[in-house]
Amino acid sequence: MDYIRHLRSLVGKEKVIMVVAGAFVFDQENRLLLQKRMDNEKWGLPGGFMELGETVQDTARREVFEETGLRLGKLDLFGVYSGAEYDKTFSNGDQVSMVLILFTCNEYEGDLVNYNSESLGNSFFSLDRLPKNLFSEHEGIILDYVSQKKTQP
Repeated sequence: MDYIRHLRSLVGKEKVIMVVAGAFVFDQENRLLLQKRMDNEKWGLPGGFMELGETVQDTARREVFEETGLRLGKLDLFGVYSGAEYDKTFSNGDQVSMVLILFTCNEYEGDLVNYNSESLGNSFFSLDRLPKNLFSEHEGIILDYVSQKKTQP
C-alpha cells in the first residue's frame, strides 16, 4: 500500500504535512523543462510527493523520471517553500500543507516522453518565453528562479 493511501486511511481528509520534491531541469541551451499536467492542463515543474524511505533527492529523481522519462544526474538545492500559501484542498477533499523542495539539474539521460498517465506534454522553454498557462503554485517559484539568475554576476 502506498504511503499516501495508508495515511489517508488513518486520518481521512484532515490536513497533513506532505513533502513534495521536484526539479528545474535545463537542457544544453539553458531552456527549462516544463510538464503539461494531466490534472489541470497547466504547465509546471516536474515533481511530486515523497514516499516513505526516500530521500528528497530520490523523490525528485523518481518523479521527474515518471513524468518525463529523463533520469537526472547531479542535483543542487534551489529552495524550500512552505507556509499557508502552499496549503491545498484537492478535488477529492484531501487537505495538505505542502513543503516543496526544489533542485536544479543540468545533467540527465534518456528520451523525453511527450505523453503518459501524468503528462499531456513535456517541453523545454526559454526562460524569457515561458508558456502563458503556468500552474499557479509553480509560477511564483519559477519567477523566484528567474529573478535570482538576474541578480547573479
